[in-house]
Amino acid sequence: MLEVICGPMFSGKSEELIRRIRRAEIAKQRVVVFKHALDDRYCSERVMSHLARGVQAQPLQGSRGLSEWTKTDVDLIAIDEAQFFDDGIVGVCRELAAKTRVVVAGLDLDAKGEPFGPMPALLALADKVVKLTAVCVQCGEDATRSFQTDGRVTGMITASAEGLAGNIQVGAAEAYEARCSRCWRSGQ
Repeated sequence: MLEVICGPMFSGKSEELIRRIRRAEIAKQRVVVFKHALDDRYCSERVMSHLARGVQAQPLQGSRGLSEWTKTDVDLIAIDEAQFFDDGIVGVCRELAAKTRVVVAGLDLDAKGEPFGPMPALLALADKVVKLTAVCVQCGEDATRSFQTDGRVTGMITASAEGLAGNIQVGAAEAYEARCSRCWRSGQ
């Protein structure tokens, strides 16, 4: 089974992933957690929410590191920041989901409003999709978009992920805010 948790920045995607991981651990299930190595904003070896909740995770540079888990007996494979992975994650998740529960979290859209990396394919293959919203910092409505406030923010990490075109600006509240589609458009 493949489950995908998506939405804009600050919508609680990692928080929801962590909640599902904790429930599986309470049920004494065997759980393995991964994140993309690009996301080291809070901790390089933990999936962390913006609320500072976290769980141990193995950082990976790409989907190749996931392939070995197709031969391992686990109950839940959790993957955070799936948008940073190469397109190979789609086939690996399909193979993993044929034998175990896979929960993937990631941004469905980038700050330009375009589908982000492998997320469209993961969403299409998912058995279950949860699309979260944040609160628009401009008007208070449901936010479905991530707005990049300034790409030149001090401390911003600009990196290129394997398999993704262009640069990725990894940041948090110092560089992005959640906006509804109307307020997002007015800021473009």
